[in-house]
Amino acid sequence: MTGWRLDWPRAGGEPVGTGRIRVDPGDFGVTENLGWSPDGEGEHLLIQLEKSGDNTDWVARGLARVCGCPAAAVGYAGRKDRHAVTRQWFSLPCPPGRADDVLQAVSAQWRVLSVDRHSRKLRTGELAGNRFRIRVRDLEADSAALAARWQALANSGCPNYFGRQRFGRDGANLEAAAQLDPQRLKRPRERARSGMLLSAVRSWLFNEWLAGRLAAGDWRQQREGDPETSPSGPMFGDDSCGAEGALAEAELAFAGQYPEFMALLRATRMRPARRSLALKPLDCALEQEGDSAVFDFFLPAGGFATVVLTEILDLEDGSRTP
Repeated sequence: MTGWRLDWPRAGGEPVGTGRIRVDPGDFGVTENLGWSPDGEGEHLLIQLEKSGDNTDWVARGLARVCGCPAAAVGYAGRKDRHAVTRQWFSLPCPPGRADDVLQAVSAQWRVLSVDRHSRKLRTGELAGNRFRIRVRDLEADSAALAARWQALANSGCPNYFGRQRFGRDGANLEAAAQLDPQRLKRPRERARSGMLLSAVRSWLFNEWLAGRLAAGDWRQQREGDPETSPSGPMFGDDSCGAEGALAEAELAFAGQYPEFMALLRATRMRPARRSLALKPLDCALEQEGDSAVFDFFLPAGGFATVVLTEILDLEDGSRTP
């Protein structure tokens, strides 16, 4: 299959204007909120860094070199885009006697905002969410219409799609996934190497299912068989979706339209999960300044800020301009 759909329908109708994001890294600010406090003791340093121009994996490898440990021993709660100014937490194994030397080396490369000790490695997903402060430049939109749409979104939320960055440029991650051999994925090394592509597959299937629920007009409604406390959709696994009854039958029938992708998940014995169909930004603010606007809001873990903004504006991503 080619020609992957990468733009999904909006819940609020046509956008109220256009603009550009990430023209400059400072236009896209992200502050990670763990939602819990370090325990203050143990063999791991928990460090909050401010970084720009470096993606999360690159920083983790750099911290591993500084600490003299395997890259896999460095922990983080979530990946952050390099085309931004991000404030993010990392953990690294470091005996108390080496802490000063390690922090001095880390500070030579990144701005250290906070340091504490913690008893265990920071795990993926171990965060409450992220606060975003995003400037949209070259804005062309009626001021009143923009404010009204932003308020409506803050009140009601929007579809919880995965952002386009999950799928690579022009869907390159999906295209690469379509070329994978399910038999080779039964090997642990091949499975680990293909993790990003498998994540893209599951995310794209979720987005397509959510778009169908949006078209049906019931994406905000709980269906019988949904195991969550609010409407959720499938992160498909090994011929499974995590739902029950008629809902499970409907979701698996949908997934059956993509046998090549489901064969990959079957080969890896992927466990199913559920994801909320709706995403609601919290503590929202909007500042309009001539031909630009600054959006300030908090999203729970797993939410994409670009999905929120493209619900109301057609946006050009400056970081992707050739």
